Amino acid sequence: QVQLVESGGGLVQPGGSLRLECTASGSDFTIYAMAWYRQAPGKSRDMVATITNDGTTNYADSVKGRFTISRDNAKNTVYLQMNSLKPEDTAVYYCYADVSIMTFPIRSRYAYWGQGTHITVSS
Repeated sequence: QVQLVESGGGLVQPGGSLRLECTASGSDFTIYAMAWYRQAPGKSRDMVATITNDGTTNYADSVKGRFTISRDNAKNTVYLQMNSLKPEDTAVYYCYADVSIMTFPIRSRYAYWGQGTHITVSS
């Protein structure tokens, strides 16, 4: 099993910045892609940003130029630096990891989600 633990959410004024972190823990696992998703009240969970294990990134159009995803493979951690925040960025943000786990003799692939962290952008 793998656990994803997120931190860094909270209340911020429009134009402000926040940094989210998500760390994976467990045993005998390998992380491939990691990502951040968000879900606003009454809406679907949407992709915000993704990053592969070689550092290739992809962003939703709504956050391009404002958000930056990065990762530290040695720490099994993914980050989301959010700048120029807008009220429409208010949502619960979820960390995602595409993981393989070795349960001898088989290595299986799984998708894991964090518990979510709330971000409110309001004056």
